[in-house]
Amino acid sequence: MAEPTILYHVDDSVATITFNRPDRLNAITKDLEAELFSAMQQAEAAEEVRVIILTGAGRGFCAGADLDALSWIAGTDWNTADDADLRDKLVAPRPRDGVPDGFQKTYSYFPAIQKPIIAAINGPAVGLGFVLSMYCDIRIASENARFGTAFAQRGLIAEHGLSWMLPHLVGLSNALDLLYSARIIDAQEAARMGFVSRVVPPDQLMDEVRSYARLLATTVSPRSLRVMKRQVYAALFQDLGEAIETANEEMLASFRTEDFAEGIGHFLEKRPPRFTGR
Repeated sequence: MAEPTILYHVDDSVATITFNRPDRLNAITKDLEAELFSAMQQAEAAEEVRVIILTGAGRGFCAGADLDALSWIAGTDWNTADDADLRDKLVAPRPRDGVPDGFQKTYSYFPAIQKPIIAAINGPAVGLGFVLSMYCDIRIASENARFGTAFAQRGLIAEHGLSWMLPHLVGLSNALDLLYSARIIDAQEAARMGFVSRVVPPDQLMDEVRSYARLLATTVSPRSLRVMKRQVYAALFQDLGEAIETANEEMLASFRTEDFAEGIGHFLEKRPPRFTGR
């Protein structure tokens, strides 16, 4: 029986999803892509899971597409290919109601997952691996991490929404630098650009990420996290007035929740919170 390309483990209300092709630096295949989507859906549906960690086995996070597995590209006559059929390969299955179309594509669906996703970037995150790390909510990197877009070196373009998402994270000039040059940058430069939140020694990475994930899982309201994530990504398509109107509506709704009552109660009673997410 073949080894799963994705490992899934839950502990202390935190689901850890691990790319599991260490001999290939966790390069992406169609099987891995499908298993990753399934694992994310599983973590989102599991009531006991409050935070998701995404990382890679071995010394890499994800080295991008497995070129050996992309024989369908080399074997396609692009002068006669059906563009609609190609687009079908690039869209995630099972569209979701109430989710912007842009957050329902093959690699851009992470913002639609209603729980925080933290990337624990242990090594190279290049090409599609860079894209996947970009769509995580928070990125924490090992000193061994390396980043690169790679696409210009393959004669390709800014794939999977990079042209929109990357400037939001690192600014226009840095985004164009990374896209134009396809150069590899280290974790410290990624941190200076604002692409990663912090850089830690390799032997401390998972402890650091799990500690932060447990903080989110145990000390703050899961409902607050869910609503805040939706607000922040929706605000990318709103002006300030629209964002304020959304916040006002969400504030009124929060007053009626169990988590709001618990938030006041545990503070006044000086005890640890017991949030339910409701």
